This record gives sequence, structure tokens and C-alpha cells, in this order.
Amino acid sequence: MSPRQGRSLAAHNFGLQIDGVLVEYLSEVSGLTIEQDVVVSPRNTAQGRMDLTILPGVQRNGQCTVVRGVTQSASFTRWINDSVNGRTSTARRNASIVLMDHEDNPVQRYHLRNAWCGRIDAGTPQAGEGAVLTETVTIVFEELVIE
Repeated sequence: MSPRQGRSLAAHNFGLQIDGVLVEYLSEVSGLTIEQDVVVSPRNTAQGRMDLTILPGVQRNGQCTVVRGVTQSASFTRWINDSVNGRTSTARRNASIVLMDHEDNPVQRYHLRNAWCGRIDAGTPQAGEGAVLTETVTIVFEELVIE
């Protein structure tokens, strides 16, 4: 069931797709931001007054942070290792953060063009603790497109 127009979406589940394949479920996503330069173009009018036109400029690259429970996802780990070890030919991949509803149907996608892992922070495991071990991964990308 798709949401009706004007209704806000509830964040039930996030997934990370790399080259169209779901490789990991996420517990948190932050920093998905599109930033664009602003170009100011001044000119004189026929009456001699200054007129400013504001135009959209170039979209900037960005980064986002995802938190995942540590799993044995081989493809996600390989992608991280390729990024950290400078293998850019295999590390720069098209990725998507996918927001899913309560039935795991995709309802929103954030496409990250030429994305790679810029940083990884392992959680702090403590002996005897029953908490889930997590990793925080910073994903760097060249372009963000919302679908």
C-alpha cells in the first residue's frame, strides 16, 4: 500500500543498496544533504538601477553517515576494504539509501553516485554486555538524487 499524497512517511527500515543489490540494513542514517552553489549575477537596468539575479550553481559533493549492526555481509565489507585500501576502481560504486515501509516495500530512495567509504568507526564492545555491536560508516559521494 503506497502512502497517500500529503502524508508523512514513517521510518520503519533503511537499507543500503550497492549497484542495485541490497547489501545491508541500517539502524540510522544522517547527513543526507544536497548543497548547491548560488550564483549572483548583477546587471544594470535601462533606468540605471542595479538588478540582481540569483541563479542555481553547481551541486556539491557530499557525505552521509550510516549506522549498521555488525554482520557478516561480505559485499559490504569488501566495499569498505576497497575504499580504505585505495582501490578506487572497485570502491567508487553507485549506492542507494532505501527507506522502506512496515512491509519492506521501498517508499523513498536516495541515490548516491560514485559513493565510497570515507571513514569507519567500530563500536565499543564490552565483555558481558548484551548490546548489539555497531559500526558507523561515513559514505562520500559525488551526487545525491532523491527519487
